Amino acid sequence: MPRLTMPVDPDRDHILGPEDAPVTLVEYGDFQCPHCGAAYPILESILKKMGNRIRFVYRHFPLTDAHPDAAHAAEASEAAAAQGKFWEMHHLLFEHQDALDGQSLRSYAVRLALDLDRFDRDLRDHLYAGRIRDDFSSGLRSGVNGTPTFFINGERYDLPWDDESWFVRALQEAQAL
Repeated sequence: MPRLTMPVDPDRDHILGPEDAPVTLVEYGDFQCPHCGAAYPILESILKKMGNRIRFVYRHFPLTDAHPDAAHAAEASEAAAAQGKFWEMHHLLFEHQDALDGQSLRSYAVRLALDLDRFDRDLRDHLYAGRIRDDFSSGLRSGVNGTPTFFINGERYDLPWDDESWFVRALQEAQAL
């Protein structure tokens, strides 16, 4: 069973939930991937149900051959993160997967009241491309070959994620360990 090779790092990773949660769920995702888009509401529901018993980590794994806007959207999420709005941008990108072009990304930055000069400069200079490559590389080392790929407490989850009951059962079993 493949394992997560890069441990969760609160100083580096995008994390929702308490550090001492009994379950850590890591997603390697792509903002333009339709499967990640389908997983998004399921994850939102699970996070709500499990509350402070789960810590959720999002890492970038843009599949640029299939999804030409994925890397740019990932960079936009990192530019938003630099201004304290990663999760807000994350939600907008998944809720508007059909609009990830440059103009749309900028409109999301406006909606989030980001410093637009800084946002534009960060995207133009590809300031966060290295961060995204690091996530992608860590995913490859962990056996990620598609999106979404999930790890529960460091072990890759290979059962259905699109059936919430399977996913919740696996998370609850991990919580009991």
